This record gives sequence, structure tokens and C-alpha cells, in this order.
Amino acid sequence: MCIQPTTLKSRPSCSPSPIADLRLAASKMTGPKRRAFEAEMTIKYCEGNPLMAEAVFGWGRQTVALGLAERRTGIICLGAQAAFSGRKRWEEQHPQVAQALRQLAEAHAQQDPTFRTSLTYTRLTAQAALNALTEQGYREDQLPSPTPMAEVLNRLGFRLRKVVKAKPQKKIKETDAIFDNVKKKMTTRCPQKASNAGVSIVKRP
Repeated sequence: MCIQPTTLKSRPSCSPSPIADLRLAASKMTGPKRRAFEAEMTIKYCEGNPLMAEAVFGWGRQTVALGLAERRTGIICLGAQAAFSGRKRWEEQHPQVAQALRQLAEAHAQQDPTFRTSLTYTRLTAQAALNALTEQGYREDQLPSPTPMAEVLNRLGFRLRKVVKAKPQKKIKETDAIFDNVKKKMTTRCPQKASNAGVSIVKRP
């Protein structure tokens, strides 16, 4: 990487206040964003010279040179940590499938009636979601297993809710009136026979 030499005479005439502001702005950035910013300021105020940028702004000449190279080629360099550490989430690896899953969940969604949380409850089960996505043509290697699928739905803002089975209706006053009416009709049609219970029978000698 070729770095042009610089001299004190070639320094730009820039007052201390803007220099401090630019230093502060660069300190708030990291990675490619910071290098891009330093490269732009170097081109604007230091004639694209990394050594001059180091002398004026205190930025590392190698960092500025890398930012200029990235600006020139359009290729962004990633550090080892950013390139190889961690594993992307499923929704980041398959954004199109994640969007289809979101639409499925929204079709079965219901807002929390207490409004205590921003989560939306959905009656869609993880297995049902997998079956629906498979029917839409997505491959099995694009889909997670049921347990991670439930976690994905939670990250998308949905919470699984168990489907409550149908319960019998509560007993109301009209129910008692209906059964009393039926009982009266049955008594009228089928009168009970006289019972001889409680009648004593005396045998004559």
C-alpha cells in the first residue's frame, strides 16, 4: 500500500475547533463506518493523504489508508471477529421464509387483551407453521425444527397460545324454566300411579 509523504507546509489551514469536532465524530463510529468517514475527511481536508490526516486529526495512517482503499474499490474489509464469530439467526439467514412465517402468524394473531405487553398471541402452532411453509414450497433444509420455530416466533413478536377446547355453556335461568316446563308436560302425559306406601293392612281373624 503506497502512502504519499507529507510535509508541515502542506498541512491544510483548519482551525482547532472543526478539527476537534471531526475527531469527536470519528470517535463515535467503529469499523467500516469510521474508516469511510475518515477517508472522506482525508480527501476533503488532507488531499487524500493518510500521513497528513494522521498529523492533523491524529488518526492512524494505516486505518485511513484502508478506508481510502475501501472507498476506491468498494470492497469492505471485515475483521476476524466480525467475519467468523457467532452464528446468524434463522430469520437473518432466510429472510424470505421469515417474512412468509410472519404473514402466517399475523393471520392467526390476537392482541393481548390486557395490553400489558406488545407481544401478539397466535393460535398457530410451531408444527402447523412448518406444515404451512412446506406447502408453500419451502424446503426442509430451509426450515428449523419445531422448538426453534417457537423461539423464532417469539423473536418476531408472537407468543404461542394453547388452543382452548370448547367448554359447555354456563347454566342460566332460562335453562331451569325449560326443564321445569318439560317436566310438567311429562307429568301430564304420564300420571303417576297411586302408591299404597304408608297404608297399614290389618288381617281379620
